[in-house]
Amino acid sequence: MRRLPPLTAVEAFVQVAQLGSVKAAAEELALSSPALSRRVQAMERFIGQPLFDRRHQAMVLNGTGEQLLARLAPPLDALSVAIDATMGDADLLRLRLSTPPLFAAQRMLPLLPELRARHPRLHIDMDTQPHPLTRLGEGIDAAIILAREIEPSFYSRRIARSRIAAIGARSVDEGPDRLRAPGDIARATILIHRDMAELFANWREAIGQPDLEPMAIDHFDSGQLMLEAAAQGLGIAFMLEEHVQLAQDDRLTALFGDKVASGYSYWFASRRSALSKKAVRLFHDWLFEAVADPQLKPLRQSP
Repeated sequence: MRRLPPLTAVEAFVQVAQLGSVKAAAEELALSSPALSRRVQAMERFIGQPLFDRRHQAMVLNGTGEQLLARLAPPLDALSVAIDATMGDADLLRLRLSTPPLFAAQRMLPLLPELRARHPRLHIDMDTQPHPLTRLGEGIDAAIILAREIEPSFYSRRIARSRIAAIGARSVDEGPDRLRAPGDIARATILIHRDMAELFANWREAIGQPDLEPMAIDHFDSGQLMLEAAAQGLGIAFMLEEHVQLAQDDRLTALFGDKVASGYSYWFASRRSALSKKAVRLFHDWLFEAVADPQLKPLRQSP
């Protein structure tokens, strides 16, 4: 049998290749940076040539390294399947996913039957607790996150862009006290999500009224509750336009007609090493094929 490199050297090579940093890979494998570097060097000695271009605080795969990583992926997947089979878990692929409840309810759950039909072995444990980035790799494999941007140390990909919508009940758009223009916000309560605290400030800056103040601000940590509160006439919800488009609630309407781009987007995020897991890859690929950037129907505007 042909001699093979130590599995620890292969593991070190793959981690550095995916993370681009000895320090990050060492943290992932619970090793010191010098120990990890020795394992990578052992892999390079076995191959007989360098696999990385060393740069300041980064290691980038060279051509040989890229070819090796591509060739190693299938047998590593097979090794993972073999180990799972031995442990009795080969019949299931388990993904631990953190997701905002509103995203899951509006955009994922209606399409999950198609994912289940395509990959019947893939099962998803959903987590809606806060601070998902800090828990990646420790309780969750991947996360859907509503944010302006994601720290570059993580793998991330934007799911969709959206615009800000001022959403109210149809009753606030009728009668002598209707809200006719943005300035009328001064006599209204607005509803703000704690994870998008700057959304109203962004909106008023964009429409040229940076000093506009509402009568009151009520804070929520649930988008679903915000939509229901707006539908009940409790305030004007500042949310993403897609939230209302997908809600398809005839009680709600978009006020004022202003089209303001939002700095907030939904992102997929994971540790770079997590992309080597089959469950993560299957979900990631399906997400960007079936869920990302849907063609939403135009939101009805008030006359």
